Amino acid sequence: MGRAIAFDYERAVEKAMRLFWKDGYAGTSLRDLLKAIGIGEGSFYNTLKSKKQLYVACVAHYEETEGRKRAHALLSAPTASQGIRAMFGVMLDCLDDPLVPSRLCMLAAMATEEVLSDPDLRKRVEESIKQVLTVLNQRISRDRAEGVLPVSLDPQAIASIIITYAQGLWRMALIDYDRARFEQQIATFLTGLGL
Repeated sequence: MGRAIAFDYERAVEKAMRLFWKDGYAGTSLRDLLKAIGIGEGSFYNTLKSKKQLYVACVAHYEETEGRKRAHALLSAPTASQGIRAMFGVMLDCLDDPLVPSRLCMLAAMATEEVLSDPDLRKRVEESIKQVLTVLNQRISRDRAEGVLPVSLDPQAIASIIITYAQGLWRMALIDYDRARFEQQIATFLTGLGL
């Protein structure tokens, strides 16, 4: 019979997620993880298996928490245009939150050489991007089919452009963030896309 887990797994993943979010995959050592979670190395390997497996679990947790907020904003609005604006609003709320570990979205932070050079982690990055692209594409396509957006609008291309812009937004926020200026840029950007 196996030993009972001596710590709260969900709480451990939450703590590890915040550490990975703050310091990135390469910047987070096993020692950092053990300290943050409060367990020994043996317990870590017996339960969490490896830094990489824990990182993947933390990315999933991030998507279920932070990502869900953005998806809800996008999908609960009456139109794709309003939903995309609301999604960016949630992103800006995250940037305004002093309790957030980093100004860089955890998913945006995955785009590093250390993460992308690992085939398993690269696949996870690609899956995350594909999920967001699919949701955006479907939301824009629905409005186009209902006549809210012009038929000439290419939902796949627009979704891809929005993802690219959002990734840049996170990185620019690291350098110089001012919400009012970002809101103005977002409005101009989306108007230019026909949204």
